[in-house]
Amino acid sequence: MLPAAQAVVARAEPLAGRVVVDVGCGTGNAALLAASRGARVIGVDPAVRLLEVARAEAEARRLDVTFVPGDAAALPLEDASVDAVLSVFAVIFAPDVTAAAAELSRVARDGPIVLTAWIPGGPISEVIRLGREALGARPGPPPFPWHEREALEGLLHPYGFGVEIEEHRLAFTGRSPSAYLDAEIESHPLLAAEREILERRGLAGDVRMRMLSVLEAANEDPTGFRVTRRYAVATAKR
Repeated sequence: MLPAAQAVVARAEPLAGRVVVDVGCGTGNAALLAASRGARVIGVDPAVRLLEVARAEAEARRLDVTFVPGDAAALPLEDASVDAVLSVFAVIFAPDVTAAAAELSRVARDGPIVLTAWIPGGPISEVIRLGREALGARPGPPPFPWHEREALEGLLHPYGFGVEIEEHRLAFTGRSPSAYLDAEIESHPLLAAEREILERRGLAGDVRMRMLSVLEAANEDPTGFRVTRRYAVATAKR
């Protein structure tokens, strides 16, 4: 996800001397990039394990970043306490969209809110859908379209923000479609959890074959594996 973090940090420039919060910072890609550009950074994430990884990486790079546990809908920050808000594929998963938008707006001074959101469709989305479908998950209501300017502006306009959207692309690569899929099933939190259930039900092999078929059909690299997924970089400014 590093290229997406780079795109977000670039949209938030200049950062030197400014206070920045990375909401849903995970292992710290965007937070560390912003700190390396001279920002005073706070990384917030509900997963303590990921914060520990981010903190260790910051120490290894000798970057001064504060990592704290917290949720997008209840940020542990004072009102108007940061100059820029960043979120790389994180706030888009907040269960309470309205509360998350209110919190991002509350902590921001006059600086931007910059976030990334997946644009629906494509083989990676299809692989995730196949796993959920095999588990018998019922389709829920459509998620909030963070990637659409009109929808996001409607969400943030009450707080005085206008929104701009840029489309970007992110490449997922591997030695082969099969090697990529096996690595994802092993490490992707959602796919790893699904695998355990599917194995108990005797469905794991069949679902893997269907997932692999999707990736093989979409493969852009005949000597290895590469698929490209579209995403939006949204910049909201007052």
